[in-house]
Amino acid sequence: QVQLVESGGGLVQAGGSLRLSCAASGSIFRINVMGWYRQAPGKQRELVASITSGGTTHYADSVKGRFTISRDNAKNTVYLQMNSLKAEDTAVYYCNYYYMSGYWGQGTQVTVSS
Repeated sequence: QVQLVESGGGLVQAGGSLRLSCAASGSIFRINVMGWYRQAPGKQRELVASITSGGTTHYADSVKGRFTISRDNAKNTVYLQMNSLKAEDTAVYYCNYYYMSGYWGQGTQVTVSS
């Protein structure tokens, strides 16, 4: 089992920044993929960004150039730096860990006021 604890969400004005963190614990395998997904009201959950344990990243087109995902393997922690936030970034953001099976965090609310 893997447990994920997210932090860093909140309310910010459009154009502002937030940094999300997600700490993983439990049965962590050194080769894995961690990522951030988001779900806005009435919409499906979508991938925002992911990063492998080797550092390969992937971003949704909607956040390229504004969001940066990074990780600290020693701390089993993944980060999402979100800059130039827009109202359409408002959603619950979920951390995900994947190796053989997928695990989810409880989610953290990000609200961007226009």
